[in-house]
Amino acid sequence: MTSAQFATVSSAFTVGGLIGALAAGPYASSRGRLPAMRLTAVFFLLGSLIEALSGGVAVMAAGRLVAGVGAGAATVIVPLYISEVAPPRERGFFGAFTQISINIGILSTQTMGYFLSYGNAWRWILATGVAVAAAQGLALLLVPESPAWMATIGGDVGRARRTLQRIRGSGFAVDEEVEAWGSGSSGLTAGEEEQGLLAGNDGVVTTPVLGKAGPERMGFAQVVRDPLYRPAIIAVVGIMFAQQLCGINSIIMYSVDLLQDLVPINSTLLTIMVSGINLITTIACSPLPDRLGRKMCLLLSIIGQGSSSLALALAIRFGVKILSAVSVLFFVGFFAVGLGPVPFIMASELVGQEAVGATQSWCLGANYVATFLVAQFFPIINDALNERFGGAGWVYFIFASFAAIWAVFVSWNVPETKGKKDADEVWGRTRRID
Repeated sequence: MTSAQFATVSSAFTVGGLIGALAAGPYASSRGRLPAMRLTAVFFLLGSLIEALSGGVAVMAAGRLVAGVGAGAATVIVPLYISEVAPPRERGFFGAFTQISINIGILSTQTMGYFLSYGNAWRWILATGVAVAAAQGLALLLVPESPAWMATIGGDVGRARRTLQRIRGSGFAVDEEVEAWGSGSSGLTAGEEEQGLLAGNDGVVTTPVLGKAGPERMGFAQVVRDPLYRPAIIAVVGIMFAQQLCGINSIIMYSVDLLQDLVPINSTLLTIMVSGINLITTIACSPLPDRLGRKMCLLLSIIGQGSSSLALALAIRFGVKILSAVSVLFFVGFFAVGLGPVPFIMASELVGQEAVGATQSWCLGANYVATFLVAQFFPIINDALNERFGGAGWVYFIFASFAAIWAVFVSWNVPETKGKKDADEVWGRTRRID
């Protein structure tokens, strides 16, 4: 392929991802998490099959587009499902498995690429996606629907409670989680319980603003127009832009060039090594969001990446190669502390069930837009700065500045969700019904 053809094949996946991310939230809210996840397996299977059998650039790009739709949808739905079935006090730990799984996929594919990058053997790499998608589809036949969705959107509180009890185990008390759905532990529907509340003796009922709106779901545009949900949209979109604009993809792209002079091994092996470090640090840091809090992990991650960017810029400017290598490794490590796993779980904790699908679509849509901006403009800006000021490394001063801006943003706009039972408690909002 020419450079233009390769760019087309690469960008087709991102376009598909954006389409999948925007469509997945409303679909998962109206039809359920489980049907949506099963549908992603279909897109993965078809996309991988088209790619593996493709005979030209157009067909390959089409396969990438289809697989991208599945990937975009999966990054919306899977974190939602995980957060809804995970124990409340361990949602941060289980939420990190989204990023861990992504890193396992990257590392596995790069390893296959090292051994199968000859002749037509590359087709087997893409064909592996068919087997993975088939296994996913079959395994999802054994997975229950999200109890939270069944109760709040599906309206079947009794079945939702039984499903949650089966997931947690017979000896586990689920009353607190059931109450967080806004339906209490009595098995009443949301409407029945509301009638019971309104019949109280004092004539005044205090109910949370968010997360108790009944089974009617919020649309993609509705959540932005509604002033009660807008702060959550601003928070999740900002976090996703921070994830990319702090420079993680530029570090991954540049890591081989920065480390190759220090580690005399094949560049492909070096790429695998960096991905392996990313996976190990992500696994090691997975308990931190539940111990330190989501907001604290985000701030530590942003400040750490900003400091690493500044150190890397200075190391490149002054030719200190060992500092360049250390800066890259610390940058990857700090990404795993917060900006890697935490954004995937925040949307489900900042709004109620009626808005979580649309909010997650905004979240991952922003991620794909920010990823495109970095991939498209980072090389251009980097070359322009190097030509204007002479030498390399200037662009990392920009990433360090971005980190400072996003640290302020998170401090002001992102609430802590650790230990909060629902979105109402996160924002501290209640209303009185007289």
